[in-house]
Amino acid sequence: MNVGIICYASMGGSGIVATELGKALADRGHDVHLVSTDAPFRLGGFHPRLVFHQVNTPSYPLFREPQYVLSLTNTVVRVAREEGLDIVHAHYAVPHATAGVLARQVLEASGAGRAPRVVTTLHGTDITVVGADPSYSEIVAFSIDQSDGVTAVSNSLRETTCRELSVKRPIDVVPNFLDCGTWRRAPVDDLRTRYTGSESSSRIVMHLSNFRPVKRIDLVVKVFARIAARVPSVLLLAGDGPDAGLAHRLARQLGVAGRVHLLGAQENVVPLLSIADLFLLPSEQESFGLAALEAMACGVPVVASEVGGLPEVIDHGVTGFLHPVGDVETMADSGIALLSDSELHHRIGDAAVRVVRERFCVERVVPMYEEHYERALGRTPI
Repeated sequence: MNVGIICYASMGGSGIVATELGKALADRGHDVHLVSTDAPFRLGGFHPRLVFHQVNTPSYPLFREPQYVLSLTNTVVRVAREEGLDIVHAHYAVPHATAGVLARQVLEASGAGRAPRVVTTLHGTDITVVGADPSYSEIVAFSIDQSDGVTAVSNSLRETTCRELSVKRPIDVVPNFLDCGTWRRAPVDDLRTRYTGSESSSRIVMHLSNFRPVKRIDLVVKVFARIAARVPSVLLLAGDGPDAGLAHRLARQLGVAGRVHLLGAQENVVPLLSIADLFLLPSEQESFGLAALEAMACGVPVVASEVGGLPEVIDHGVTGFLHPVGDVETMADSGIALLSDSELHHRIGDAAVRVVRERFCVERVVPMYEEHYERALGRTPI
């Protein structure tokens, strides 16, 4: 099968999942064409059967701003014609599904043979933020309805999409996934000492995200400050984004700046997760929680918000702990319990690894996408 994948190049979950899907499909013998503004985050080195196509959006005085949707559509049309795409898989409803649907219409109108089918994967904020905005809601709903197939990363997101946008069409739930051969605990010599220094008994707390307001970096620091008051520990913040400065300022205000390490965007976080003892994800909203899944795969217990799709990933008290958004005290209490009770820590960490291996490995999930493509092409019954 010849598959084109449209995604963001940034370090957000949708772009990461799309890129990993592209690599996995290529490994399974498909020809894959990634379309984005830049080489996607975590694309890595050379991958046989995978080609990257860059979208260039020129600026013209006539336009008030660069017309990304138009240049993206034009790129998809060109790639589809030149490469004979069967599927255009858009990750994120607007603008990617919109561009995919428009590209299909252009190709159909040209009479140049059968146009590729458009599959859209909903990742979260394309529905809960963009789709909820009256300025975009109609085009989001239209792009979903006009797609030949639609998937969502969680049951929670599917329900939200149908409820908030009055979408009636079928939406398959295909969860996010990991290459479980790569995502496993693999400690690197002396890396732990780099952050704990002479305090070898210090515990390592970690957070990984794109540092947008929805990730609630303020809560990460506040929860950590409470933990550090009871358990010697340091906080590793991996990632970058608009709230990175907030983390630094709040750490100073709470007197824990010397224990907080801002590491910036990191493409390979397995070594960091392999030395972590606790992962914090107190987000305002998470339609799935890919970062939590990555931590769980490395045996790191997660304390997170009980929102969105996270209860579909974390079983409270079994594979991690879930608490109401903003409940700093109970989140800190769970973190302190995990860092103070080695038996509890091992039990939660081992159970988390087991669930990831059973439900979220690439070998289990990617065939779900392949089956969805076949249905979109009309090769199997809907």
